[in-house]
Amino acid sequence: MKTESIEARGVDYSRVFTQAIDRLHAEGRYRVFIDILRNKGMFPNARCFAGHNGPKPITVWCSNDYLAMGQHPKVIAAMEEALHDVGAGSGGTRNIGGNTHYHVDLETELADLHGKQAALLFTSGYVSNEATLSTLAKVLPGCIIYSDELNHASMIAGIRNSGCEKRVFRHNDLAHLEELLAADDAAVPKLIAFESVYSMEGDVAPVAAICDLADKYNALTYLDEVHAVGMYGARGGGISERDGVAHRLTIIEGTLGKAFGVMGGYIAADRTIVDVIRSYAPGFIFTTSLSPVLVAGVLASVRHLKQSSVERDGQQAAAATLKAMLRDAGLPVMAGETHIVPVMVGDPVKAKKISDILLAEYGVYVQPINYPTVPRGAERLRFTPGPAHSEAMMRELTDALVEIWDRLELRAAA
Repeated sequence: MKTESIEARGVDYSRVFTQAIDRLHAEGRYRVFIDILRNKGMFPNARCFAGHNGPKPITVWCSNDYLAMGQHPKVIAAMEEALHDVGAGSGGTRNIGGNTHYHVDLETELADLHGKQAALLFTSGYVSNEATLSTLAKVLPGCIIYSDELNHASMIAGIRNSGCEKRVFRHNDLAHLEELLAADDAAVPKLIAFESVYSMEGDVAPVAAICDLADKYNALTYLDEVHAVGMYGARGGGISERDGVAHRLTIIEGTLGKAFGVMGGYIAADRTIVDVIRSYAPGFIFTTSLSPVLVAGVLASVRHLKQSSVERDGQQAAAATLKAMLRDAGLPVMAGETHIVPVMVGDPVKAKKISDILLAEYGVYVQPINYPTVPRGAERLRFTPGPAHSEAMMRELTDALVEIWDRLELRAAA
Protein backbone atom coordinates (compact mmCIF):
# COMPACT_ATOMS: atom_id res chain seq x y z
CA MET A 1 0.00 0.00 0.00
CA LYS A 2 1.40 3.39 -1.01
CA THR A 3 2.26 5.68 1.90
CA GLU A 4 0.66 9.12 1.67
CA SER A 5 3.13 12.04 1.82
CA ILE A 6 3.11 14.55 4.64
CA GLU A 7 2.35 17.33 2.13
CA ALA A 8 -0.71 15.46 0.85
CA ARG A 9 -2.04 15.03 4.36
CA GLY A 10 -1.98 18.70 5.27
CA VAL A 11 0.46 21.38 6.39
CA ASP A 12 3.95 21.53 4.94
CA TYR A 13 5.63 22.43 8.23
CA SER A 14 9.11 22.80 6.75
CA ARG A 15 7.86 25.35 4.22
CA VAL A 16 6.10 27.40 6.91
CA PHE A 17 9.24 27.58 9.05
CA THR A 18 11.44 28.40 6.05
CA GLN A 19 9.09 31.20 4.99
CA ALA A 20 9.18 32.67 8.50
CA ILE A 21 12.97 32.94 8.31
CA ASP A 22 12.83 34.21 4.71
CA ARG A 23 10.57 37.08 5.82
CA LEU A 24 13.20 38.22 8.31
CA HIS A 25 15.87 38.18 5.61
CA ALA A 26 13.61 40.11 3.21
CA GLU A 27 12.95 42.78 5.84
CA GLY A 28 16.64 43.09 6.64
CA ARG A 29 16.18 42.14 10.29
CA TYR A 30 17.45 38.57 10.42
CA ARG A 31 19.66 38.46 13.49
CA VAL A 32 23.17 37.03 13.45
CA PHE A 33 24.81 36.30 16.78
CA ILE A 34 28.54 36.91 16.88
CA ASP A 35 30.89 34.04 17.80
CA ILE A 36 32.99 35.65 20.51
CA LEU A 37 35.14 35.12 23.59
CA ARG A 38 35.97 37.97 25.93
CA ASN A 39 39.52 38.26 27.27
CA LYS A 40 39.49 37.98 31.06
CA GLY A 41 40.68 41.16 32.72
CA MET A 42 41.05 43.00 29.40
CA PHE A 43 37.51 44.20 28.62
CA PRO A 44 36.48 45.62 26.12
CA ASN A 45 38.99 43.47 24.21
CA ALA A 46 37.67 40.17 22.88
CA ARG A 47 38.19 37.51 20.20
CA CYS A 48 35.84 36.96 17.27
CA PHE A 49 35.71 33.54 15.57
CA ALA A 50 33.11 34.14 12.84
CA GLY A 51 34.48 33.92 9.32
CA HIS A 52 38.14 33.84 10.32
CA ASN A 53 40.93 31.31 10.48
CA GLY A 54 41.23 31.44 14.22
CA PRO A 55 40.26 34.29 16.55
CA LYS A 56 40.46 37.91 15.42
CA PRO A 57 40.97 40.67 18.03
CA ILE A 58 37.98 43.01 18.34
CA THR A 59 36.76 45.81 20.60
CA VAL A 60 33.31 45.35 22.12
CA TRP A 61 31.08 48.45 22.07
CA CYS A 62 27.64 47.07 22.86
CA SER A 63 27.98 44.93 25.98
CA ASN A 64 25.48 45.33 28.80
CA ASP A 65 28.29 44.50 31.23
CA TYR A 66 28.31 48.26 31.60
CA LEU A 67 30.96 48.56 34.31
CA ALA A 68 33.07 45.53 33.32
CA MET A 69 32.21 43.91 36.66
CA GLY A 70 32.08 40.55 34.89
CA GLN A 71 35.85 40.93 34.66
CA HIS A 72 36.45 42.28 38.16
CA PRO A 73 39.00 40.33 40.24
CA LYS A 74 36.71 40.32 43.30
CA VAL A 75 33.87 38.80 41.30
CA ILE A 76 36.00 36.12 39.67
CA ALA A 77 37.66 35.22 42.97
CA ALA A 78 34.28 34.90 44.72
CA MET A 79 32.99 32.60 41.98
CA GLU A 80 36.08 30.42 42.11
CA GLU A 81 35.84 30.15 45.90
CA ALA A 82 32.15 29.18 45.71
CA LEU A 83 32.80 26.59 43.01
CA HIS A 84 35.38 24.83 45.16
CA ASP A 85 33.28 25.20 48.29
CA VAL A 86 29.82 24.01 47.16
CA GLY A 87 30.15 22.76 43.56
CA ALA A 88 28.49 23.92 40.36
CA GLY A 89 24.70 23.67 40.67
CA SER A 90 21.98 24.59 43.15
CA GLY A 91 20.32 21.19 43.16
CA GLY A 92 16.97 22.26 41.75
CA THR A 93 14.22 24.68 42.64
CA ARG A 94 14.49 26.37 46.01
CA ASN A 95 11.47 24.40 47.16
CA ILE A 96 13.39 21.17 46.48
CA GLY A 97 17.06 22.13 46.75
CA GLY A 98 16.60 24.61 49.58
CA ASN A 99 17.85 28.16 49.96
CA THR A 100 21.56 28.07 49.19
CA HIS A 101 22.99 30.45 51.76
CA TYR A 102 24.50 32.63 49.01
CA HIS A 103 20.92 33.32 47.84
CA VAL A 104 19.88 34.37 51.33
CA ASP A 105 22.83 36.75 51.65
CA LEU A 106 22.28 38.28 48.21
CA GLU A 107 18.59 38.88 48.80
CA THR A 108 19.48 40.66 52.04
CA GLU A 109 22.00 42.86 50.20
CA LEU A 110 19.53 43.70 47.42
CA ALA A 111 16.75 44.58 49.86
CA ASP A 112 19.20 46.87 51.66
CA LEU A 113 20.33 48.40 48.35
CA HIS A 114 16.80 49.60 47.65
CA GLY A 115 15.71 50.27 51.23
CA LYS A 116 13.10 47.51 51.13
CA GLN A 117 12.16 44.80 53.61
CA ALA A 118 12.86 41.87 51.30
CA ALA A 119 14.05 40.78 47.87
CA LEU A 120 13.58 37.72 45.68
CA LEU A 121 16.02 36.24 43.14
CA PHE A 122 15.06 34.96 39.69
CA THR A 123 17.09 33.37 36.93
CA SER A 124 16.93 36.49 34.72
CA GLY A 125 15.51 39.98 34.52
CA TYR A 126 13.04 38.73 31.91
CA VAL A 127 11.72 36.08 34.28
CA SER A 128 11.50 38.48 37.22
CA ASN A 129 9.37 40.90 35.17
CA GLU A 130 7.14 38.29 33.58
CA ALA A 131 6.60 36.27 36.76
CA THR A 132 6.00 39.23 39.06
CA LEU A 133 3.68 41.27 36.86
CA SER A 134 1.59 38.30 35.78
CA THR A 135 1.24 37.11 39.37
CA LEU A 136 0.47 40.49 40.90
CA ALA A 137 -2.47 41.17 38.62
CA LYS A 138 -3.92 37.70 39.21
CA VAL A 139 -3.76 38.19 42.97
CA LEU A 140 -5.50 41.59 42.66
CA PRO A 141 -9.00 40.91 41.25
CA GLY A 142 -10.00 43.41 38.59
CA CYS A 143 -6.54 44.99 38.50
CA ILE A 144 -5.72 47.42 35.69
CA ILE A 145 -2.06 47.87 34.70
CA TYR A 146 -0.90 51.16 33.19
CA SER A 147 2.15 50.50 31.04
CA ASP A 148 4.58 52.90 29.35
CA GLU A 149 4.54 52.24 25.61
CA LEU A 150 8.32 51.63 25.55
CA ASN A 151 8.40 49.09 28.35
CA HIS A 152 10.53 45.96 28.04
CA ALA A 153 9.15 42.95 26.19
CA SER A 154 9.30 41.00 29.45
CA MET A 155 7.00 43.53 31.13
CA ILE A 156 4.59 43.37 28.22
CA ALA A 157 4.63 39.56 28.42
CA GLY A 158 3.88 39.64 32.13
CA ILE A 159 0.99 42.03 31.68
CA ARG A 160 -0.41 39.95 28.83
CA ASN A 161 -0.07 36.70 30.78
CA SER A 162 -1.84 38.20 33.78
CA GLY A 163 -5.06 38.39 31.78
CA CYS A 164 -5.88 41.76 33.33
CA GLU A 165 -6.97 44.94 31.62
CA LYS A 166 -4.16 47.22 30.52
CA ARG A 167 -3.81 50.83 29.52
CA VAL A 168 -0.77 51.90 27.49
CA PHE A 169 0.33 55.48 28.04
CA ARG A 170 2.54 57.50 25.73
CA HIS A 171 6.20 57.35 26.65
CA ASN A 172 6.92 59.42 29.77
CA ASP A 173 3.69 61.37 29.16
CA LEU A 174 2.33 62.28 32.59
CA ALA A 175 -0.77 64.02 31.24
CA HIS A 176 -1.76 60.95 29.26
CA LEU A 177 -1.13 58.67 32.24
CA GLU A 178 -3.30 60.83 34.48
CA GLU A 179 -6.03 60.94 31.87
CA LEU A 180 -6.12 57.14 31.82
CA LEU A 181 -6.02 56.83 35.62
CA ALA A 182 -8.82 59.38 36.08
CA ALA A 183 -11.07 57.60 33.57
CA ASP A 184 -11.15 54.33 35.52
CA ASP A 185 -13.17 53.38 38.60
CA ALA A 186 -11.45 54.67 41.74
CA ALA A 187 -12.29 51.43 43.56
CA VAL A 188 -10.44 49.21 41.07
CA PRO A 189 -6.87 48.05 41.93
CA LYS A 190 -4.30 49.86 39.80
CA LEU A 191 -0.62 49.29 39.02
CA ILE A 192 1.67 51.64 37.08
CA ALA A 193 4.52 49.76 35.38
CA PHE A 194 7.45 51.69 33.92
CA GLU A 195 11.23 51.82 33.60
CA SER A 196 13.77 54.24 34.96
CA VAL A 197 16.30 54.25 32.09
CA TYR A 198 14.95 53.31 28.67
CA SER A 199 17.86 51.53 27.08
CA MET A 200 17.08 52.15 23.43
CA GLU A 201 16.31 55.86 23.83
CA GLY A 202 18.77 56.70 26.59
CA ASP A 203 16.20 58.79 28.47
CA VAL A 204 14.89 58.68 32.04
CA ALA A 205 11.39 58.44 33.46
CA PRO A 206 9.97 61.17 35.74
CA VAL A 207 9.89 58.73 38.63
CA ALA A 208 8.86 61.17 41.36
CA ALA A 209 6.03 62.61 39.27
CA ILE A 210 4.71 59.13 38.50
CA CYS A 211 4.78 58.38 42.22
CA ASP A 212 2.73 61.55 42.75
CA LEU A 213 0.09 60.25 40.35
CA ALA A 214 0.16 56.86 42.03
CA ASP A 215 -0.50 58.51 45.38
CA LYS A 216 -3.30 60.63 43.92
CA TYR A 217 -5.09 57.66 42.33
CA ASN A 218 -4.22 55.01 44.94
CA ALA A 219 -2.13 52.96 42.51
CA LEU A 220 0.77 50.62 43.14
CA THR A 221 4.04 51.25 41.30
CA TYR A 222 6.40 48.82 39.58
CA LEU A 223 9.75 50.24 38.46
CA ASP A 224 12.10 48.33 36.18
CA GLU A 225 15.63 49.55 37.02
CA VAL A 226 17.59 47.00 34.99
CA HIS A 227 19.52 49.62 33.00
CA ALA A 228 20.19 51.73 36.08
CA VAL A 229 21.05 49.50 39.05
CA GLY A 230 24.73 49.62 39.86
CA MET A 231 25.18 52.77 37.76
CA TYR A 232 23.16 55.52 39.45
CA GLY A 233 22.81 56.54 43.06
CA ALA A 234 25.48 56.78 45.74
CA ARG A 235 25.43 52.99 46.26
CA GLY A 236 24.20 51.87 42.85
CA GLY A 237 20.52 51.67 43.80
CA GLY A 238 19.50 53.16 40.46
CA ILE A 239 17.56 56.27 39.45
CA SER A 240 15.17 55.77 42.36
CA GLU A 241 18.09 56.07 44.78
CA ARG A 242 19.64 58.97 42.87
CA ASP A 243 16.35 60.86 42.98
CA GLY A 244 15.58 59.91 46.60
CA VAL A 245 12.27 58.20 45.79
CA ALA A 246 12.96 54.48 46.30
CA HIS A 247 10.81 54.46 49.45
CA ARG A 248 7.80 55.65 47.41
CA LEU A 249 7.88 52.72 44.98
CA THR A 250 5.95 49.55 45.69
CA ILE A 251 8.25 47.20 43.78
CA ILE A 252 11.69 47.76 42.29
CA GLU A 253 12.92 45.21 39.76
CA GLY A 254 16.49 44.82 38.62
CA THR A 255 18.97 42.62 36.83
CA LEU A 256 22.22 41.02 37.91
CA GLY A 257 23.49 40.55 34.34
CA LYS A 258 24.20 44.14 33.33
CA ALA A 259 26.04 46.53 35.66
CA PHE A 260 26.60 43.76 38.21
CA GLY A 261 28.21 41.70 35.46
CA VAL A 262 26.94 38.16 36.09
CA MET A 263 23.41 36.74 35.65
CA GLY A 264 19.95 36.82 37.22
CA GLY A 265 17.10 39.13 38.11
CA TYR A 266 15.27 40.20 41.25
CA ILE A 267 12.51 42.23 42.84
CA ALA A 268 12.66 44.23 46.06
CA ALA A 269 9.53 45.21 47.99
CA ASP A 270 7.87 44.83 51.36
CA ARG A 271 7.99 41.40 52.95
CA THR A 272 4.38 40.45 52.25
CA ILE A 273 4.49 41.28 48.52
CA VAL A 274 7.73 39.33 48.11
CA ASP A 275 6.17 36.39 49.93
CA VAL A 276 3.14 36.51 47.60
CA ILE A 277 5.37 36.33 44.51
CA ARG A 278 7.50 33.60 46.08
CA SER A 279 4.40 31.59 46.88
CA TYR A 280 2.31 32.12 43.74
CA ALA A 281 4.60 32.81 40.73
CA PRO A 282 5.16 29.71 38.56
CA GLY A 283 8.22 31.38 37.03
CA PHE A 284 9.83 31.29 40.45
CA ILE A 285 8.38 28.13 41.96
CA PHE A 286 9.16 25.76 39.09
CA THR A 287 12.54 27.09 37.92
CA THR A 288 15.88 25.70 39.07
CA SER A 289 17.49 28.41 41.16
CA LEU A 290 20.62 30.23 40.10
CA SER A 291 23.89 28.38 40.54
CA PRO A 292 25.51 29.40 43.83
CA VAL A 293 28.64 30.13 41.81
CA LEU A 294 26.79 32.86 39.92
CA VAL A 295 25.16 34.19 43.08
CA ALA A 296 28.53 34.41 44.83
CA GLY A 297 29.86 36.50 41.96
CA VAL A 298 26.87 38.85 42.08
CA LEU A 299 27.17 39.15 45.84
CA ALA A 300 30.77 40.32 45.49
CA SER A 301 29.76 42.74 42.73
CA VAL A 302 26.86 44.29 44.64
CA ARG A 303 28.96 44.72 47.78
CA HIS A 304 31.77 46.32 45.80
CA LEU A 305 29.54 48.78 43.93
CA LYS A 306 27.81 49.81 47.14
CA GLN A 307 31.19 51.10 48.31
CA SER A 308 32.87 52.20 45.07
CA SER A 309 31.84 54.99 42.70
CA VAL A 310 34.98 54.73 40.57
CA GLU A 311 33.26 52.52 37.99
CA ARG A 312 30.13 54.70 37.84
CA ASP A 313 32.14 57.89 37.44
CA GLY A 314 34.29 56.33 34.72
CA GLN A 315 31.24 55.19 32.80
CA GLN A 316 29.56 58.59 32.89
CA ALA A 317 32.76 60.29 31.75
CA ALA A 318 33.18 57.84 28.88
CA ALA A 319 29.58 58.29 27.72
CA ALA A 320 29.89 62.08 27.76
CA THR A 321 33.15 61.96 25.81
CA LEU A 322 31.83 59.62 23.13
CA LYS A 323 28.62 61.63 22.66
CA ALA A 324 30.66 64.79 22.20
CA MET A 325 32.99 63.13 19.67
CA LEU A 326 30.11 61.75 17.62
CA ARG A 327 28.25 65.07 17.61
CA ASP A 328 31.37 67.00 16.64
CA ALA A 329 31.84 64.59 13.73
CA GLY A 330 28.31 65.30 12.48
CA LEU A 331 27.00 61.83 13.22
CA PRO A 332 23.31 61.44 14.21
CA VAL A 333 23.78 60.58 17.88
CA MET A 334 20.44 60.67 19.68
CA ALA A 335 19.92 63.04 22.60
CA GLY A 336 19.91 61.48 26.06
CA GLU A 337 21.14 62.03 29.59
CA THR A 338 22.30 58.49 30.36
CA HIS A 339 25.17 56.14 29.62
CA ILE A 340 23.40 54.86 26.47
CA VAL A 341 24.76 56.30 23.20
CA PRO A 342 22.37 55.48 20.31
CA VAL A 343 23.22 56.51 16.74
CA MET A 344 20.20 56.68 14.45
CA VAL A 345 20.29 54.91 11.10
CA GLY A 346 16.60 54.48 10.29
CA ASP A 347 16.95 51.47 8.00
CA PRO A 348 17.46 47.82 8.99
CA VAL A 349 19.58 46.86 5.97
CA LYS A 350 21.89 49.85 6.37
CA ALA A 351 22.19 49.30 10.12
CA LYS A 352 23.28 45.71 9.50
CA LYS A 353 25.67 46.83 6.74
CA ILE A 354 27.35 49.38 9.02
CA SER A 355 27.70 46.77 11.76
CA ASP A 356 29.21 44.26 9.31
CA ILE A 357 31.76 46.76 7.98
CA LEU A 358 32.78 47.83 11.48
CA LEU A 359 33.44 44.23 12.47
CA ALA A 360 35.12 43.03 9.28
CA GLU A 361 37.27 46.08 8.52
CA TYR A 362 37.75 47.86 11.82
CA GLY A 363 37.51 45.12 14.46
CA VAL A 364 34.66 46.99 16.14
CA TYR A 365 31.67 45.05 17.43
CA VAL A 366 28.32 46.79 17.77
CA GLN A 367 25.05 44.97 17.17
CA PRO A 368 22.40 46.68 15.02
CA ILE A 369 19.10 47.28 16.84
CA ASN A 370 16.09 46.51 14.67
CA TYR A 371 12.36 45.85 14.98
CA PRO A 372 10.76 44.65 17.25
CA THR A 373 13.28 45.98 19.76
CA VAL A 374 12.69 49.44 18.29
CA PRO A 375 9.91 50.64 15.94
CA ARG A 376 10.33 50.18 12.18
CA GLY A 377 12.19 53.15 10.74
CA ALA A 378 13.99 53.76 14.05
CA GLU A 379 16.80 51.23 13.54
CA ARG A 380 20.03 52.25 15.17
CA LEU A 381 23.43 51.33 16.51
CA ARG A 382 23.59 51.35 20.30
CA PHE A 383 26.95 52.03 21.91
CA THR A 384 27.62 51.45 25.60
CA PRO A 385 30.94 53.04 26.52
CA GLY A 386 32.25 52.11 29.92
CA PRO A 387 35.12 52.91 32.25
CA ALA A 388 37.47 50.64 30.27
CA HIS A 389 36.93 52.35 26.89
CA SER A 390 39.81 54.77 26.28
CA GLU A 391 39.69 58.05 24.38
CA ALA A 392 41.88 56.46 21.72
CA MET A 393 39.28 53.73 21.23
CA MET A 394 36.56 56.37 20.96
CA ARG A 395 38.52 58.35 18.38
CA GLU A 396 39.10 55.21 16.29
CA LEU A 397 35.39 54.38 16.49
CA THR A 398 34.34 57.91 15.49
CA ASP A 399 36.72 57.98 12.53
CA ALA A 400 35.46 54.57 11.38
CA LEU A 401 31.83 55.69 11.54
CA VAL A 402 32.57 58.88 9.60
CA GLU A 403 34.30 56.86 6.85
CA ILE A 404 31.41 54.39 6.64
CA TRP A 405 28.77 57.14 6.64
CA ASP A 406 30.58 58.75 3.70
CA ARG A 407 31.03 55.45 1.90
CA LEU A 408 27.37 54.52 2.16
CA GLU A 409 26.28 58.10 1.41
CA LEU A 410 24.22 58.36 4.58
CA ARG A 411 22.79 61.71 5.51
CA ALA A 412 24.84 63.35 8.25
CA ALA A 413 23.33 64.97 11.32
CA ALA A 414 22.28 68.58 10.95
